[in-house]
Amino acid sequence: MKESIKKSWPLFLIVSLTLGLAPFKEPHILGKIRWIAGGNAFSGNEAMKLIDWFDIFLHGMPWLLLLTSTALHIFSKFSKN
Repeated sequence: MKESIKKSWPLFLIVSLTLGLAPFKEPHILGKIRWIAGGNAFSGNEAMKLIDWFDIFLHGMPWLLLLTSTALHIFSKFSKN
């Protein structure tokens, strides 16, 4: 499993640049991160709903997979030396 994630970085890059940044005017992931950082995501009238958390998952997962693949590449370079 680790090797397949490590080898799939081109796919993760393409998906991150398309689905991860969709829609391109202002990516949903940036808006949701600002919402969470603002502190209103968990309580109050402007709290995030289940669909908002799903949106974070959908637009954030390609970036997490790309970061994981990159970290595995870097770790394997250092462990060989």
